[in-house]
Amino acid sequence: MRSREIFAPPAPATSMADTLQLQKRGPFRSTWARSRKARPQLILSRRPRRRLRLLRWGGRRLLRRRLLQAQAAGADWREGSCLVSRSAAAPRPKTAVPSPVPRPVPSPTSSRASSPTSDEDTAPSCPAKLPIPPLRPAGPGRALLLLPREQVFTFSGTCRVTCLYGQVQVFGFTISQGQPSQDVFSTYTHSRLALSAVHYSVPEKSKKEMKREARTLLRAHLNRDDRCWVMKNFSPLCSIVMLETLKNSAVNFITSHPGLSYVFEQERTTFQINAEYFAMRSVGIKKEKKKNGLQLTESVLSALEELVSVACEEADGCPIILVCGSQDVGKSTFNRYLINQLLNSISCVDYLECDLGQTEFTPPGCISLFNITEPLLGPPFTHQRTPQKMVYFGKSTCKNNYENYIEIIKYLYKRESPLIINTMGWVTDQGLLLLVDLIRLLSPSHVVQFSSSRSRFMPQLTPSYVDDMDGLYTKSKAKVRDRGFYVPEFADSLEFGDEEKDSPVAFSGHKLMCVQSDFAFRKTPRNRESHNRVLRDLALLGYLGQLHPPPPKPLHPLHSLTPYQVPFSAVALRVIHSDVAPTHILYAVNASWVGLCKILDDVGGYTEGPVLLTQTPICDCLGFGICRGIDMEKRLYHILTPVPPEELRNVNCLLVGAISIPQCVLKSQHGFEGTIPYVTTDYNIKLPGASGKIGAREAEETYRKRQHPKARFYRKAH
Repeated sequence: MRSREIFAPPAPATSMADTLQLQKRGPFRSTWARSRKARPQLILSRRPRRRLRLLRWGGRRLLRRRLLQAQAAGADWREGSCLVSRSAAAPRPKTAVPSPVPRPVPSPTSSRASSPTSDEDTAPSCPAKLPIPPLRPAGPGRALLLLPREQVFTFSGTCRVTCLYGQVQVFGFTISQGQPSQDVFSTYTHSRLALSAVHYSVPEKSKKEMKREARTLLRAHLNRDDRCWVMKNFSPLCSIVMLETLKNSAVNFITSHPGLSYVFEQERTTFQINAEYFAMRSVGIKKEKKKNGLQLTESVLSALEELVSVACEEADGCPIILVCGSQDVGKSTFNRYLINQLLNSISCVDYLECDLGQTEFTPPGCISLFNITEPLLGPPFTHQRTPQKMVYFGKSTCKNNYENYIEIIKYLYKRESPLIINTMGWVTDQGLLLLVDLIRLLSPSHVVQFSSSRSRFMPQLTPSYVDDMDGLYTKSKAKVRDRGFYVPEFADSLEFGDEEKDSPVAFSGHKLMCVQSDFAFRKTPRNRESHNRVLRDLALLGYLGQLHPPPPKPLHPLHSLTPYQVPFSAVALRVIHSDVAPTHILYAVNASWVGLCKILDDVGGYTEGPVLLTQTPICDCLGFGICRGIDMEKRLYHILTPVPPEELRNVNCLLVGAISIPQCVLKSQHGFEGTIPYVTTDYNIKLPGASGKIGAREAEETYRKRQHPKARFYRKAH
């Protein structure tokens, strides 16, 4: 099919009689005849024509409406580089062979009025008002986005965002011109992210001066045609953004597993195949509806504004903000947005992770302390980071082990910058009492309590309620006074009471901020567990993605990577989620997710191994790895980990918890031929301990580890 010219001369004026004649339609006309009105801009191939005959009345009516709406908007599906208005489009000549439409000849007046050396002279005549926001391809894997003031561009996918001129905001973080590029991850597991133009203050400048300044800044990034397009559509206080393809090792590793590519990209039918569509496709993003983006309520916005103003005050610039609420009410999203907002004004933010199931920066089962200096522009599995201090708890819940949970939090607590404390979604029964203990222990200045119409009832944690409520390990203020203890106004220590729970505890007042969060979410009480398990697996895969070199180097499967060899006598072993007999300890360690820890005790001096611990220590965890095999003859552990060698020298303890390796790592790696190690369908679930719920069992086949200490985790190809 021969393509037409994009820009056509304006059509001749029609009389009123001709206009009435165009609007008149007979009731006997078929849908195909009526849709031919859009043919000058929307040329259908033979396949859609055949499909049109098979459509029912409702489908034909919907198709005709879309075609006529696209024609009224001036869409040109065959070129689409610039949308032409219907009045400016020339009627298609009724000939067998389509003839090219000549370009409009510029008038002598306009050529004399403009300078022959300016970029605007060589730019084609494009309509002054384009659909907002316009997007234009700017080379392979690049797209140019022009955002007028107070406009929003919602998208899905991954890209690298660079603000060339003005200011834009994404997920609460403001990106200004001259700042480094930011990696943005808008996934289908969370609300879509959006780029919004921010009102920025400029000195008294005319539009001509602003255009000259923008042209100077764009000269180092764009070619002449792109600059012409920008200058033609430039408006005061607009922002110019460059979107580029993002190549990330963690994203590549996650999408390499079958069934997980939907996290970043989903196929769906689209009716707008134009230059904007191909530009977004080359970058790796898709335009989304605004309703799919993050929607913040008024109470959330007011809480964010107040907390940011408190953190930026010079008098008390280090608030302690504790965020609590039931499951799936938006606590983690609020924390990320708050961190991004704070980083707009201050250099760093401290973050204490007390949620064991849905951790933000580490694999699940950890309690950790972080110092955040970079924005969080994606879900947790896209920004796995190394903490300042971390302790491996080993389970996704603290039930039946509350004392150890409290002791770990006291071990990690530190306050140097504004501190955000994330808590668990367990706020009923003993979980509520444990939350009261945390408020007394950490003495936050602000408590942000989330509630939703779909969440369970939770009493408001006012200072008076916390004072009068007994926790798991603390007594109320009234009972402490009755026992004759002195309660200081501020405590310098974080120690709890003795075994009788009667020693003095600090009761410092806090400001309660109740936040109502009502938003549509995919989680329901029926699929919550499976959804959370998928998110935990994605966090583990994001951590394992650090094993691979950054692009453009190729991605290697895990079984082709060389592991570290660790002697039995160099590290101590401990299974922290269950009691395992010493004779079966190697069965539990083999092909397991292990925490690489550092204990104060000296484990050297043992000629034989393995070295076993009788109690679970509270110690620093330096990272994680996979015990991919055990060599019984040489008495070596084979550990695969992204922790650098200089840190591995300090590791002298391996902790094994209930966090298991994702099944896709065992089943879906490339390069295997024949039987896959540690995967079997011949498994007797009637054996003692075989029905333990470590992970969800699939319906058709049951996959279990071939627990033999001499087996290898992976089989290398010869």
